[in-house]
Amino acid sequence: MAKKLTPSKINKFVLFKLPSAYFSGVRVKEITDEAATVTVKHRWINQNPFKSLYWATQGMASELATGVLVIQEIETSGEKISMLVRSQKGTFTKKATGRIRFVCKDGLKVKAAIQKAIETGEGQSLFLFAEGFNEAGEPVSNFEYEWGIKLRKKK
Repeated sequence: MAKKLTPSKINKFVLFKLPSAYFSGVRVKEITDEAATVTVKHRWINQNPFKSLYWATQGMASELATGVLVIQEIETSGEKISMLVRSQKGTFTKKATGRIRFVCKDGLKVKAAIQKAIETGEGQSLFLFAEGFNEAGEPVSNFEYEWGIKLRKKK
């Protein structure tokens, strides 16, 4: 049985495998079977010239919000499955200052895609959505990621 993923385990992984995200302040706050929440606070190290959160930092946080759901479901499945971002689209609607919270609620979609990949042995493509909110709960940006998943061949 796979070990349960926790925000602290994932944040430790981020420190060693995605240090630019970690040092920019990107942190997983919550993960369930259905949703993940990642936060990042606007600071000097992650700001743009307009004194708001740099778009790439928002991208790192939003990608992690979607990707952590894929990682969790792969771990739960016990199978060897590869994952890769195939495409990304982002929209910015408001200046991002303060603590920004990115939420992805596509966990059930991930579960279905992983199950289908295991059952059919065929690669799957899925689109996951993460939305960023400021401390007032106002949307500041949203991102869509196309993830490709594929069962690794057994040797």
